[in-house]
Amino acid sequence: MGTFEQVYEAVKRIPHGKVATYGQIAAALGNPRLSRVVGYALHVNPFPGVVPCHRVVNRFGFPAQSFAFGGEGVQRSLLEEEGVTFDREGRVDLSRFGCSLEELL
Repeated sequence: MGTFEQVYEAVKRIPHGKVATYGQIAAALGNPRLSRVVGYALHVNPFPGVVPCHRVVNRFGFPAQSFAFGGEGVQRSLLEEEGVTFDREGRVDLSRFGCSLEELL
């Protein structure tokens, strides 16, 4: 299985109503330095209805500035539909909504 496919499999394991960071996905793949590769893989995700890339945020809890499947604000809307909330700065509280590395393995 290639790296992108491994990314997609890890992202599929993020539970409904939770998020993971690019770094968590990279760590789940065994290489925490692959965060940018994870981001690129999600940007070209050929299975947007199957691989819930909207559940991946940056290390500070911010959604992608340019969500690949629908434009700005779509990622936030999708997460809010799952019950994820944002603070005044637009961040997800990772201590509340973040999934654990174990959930991604």
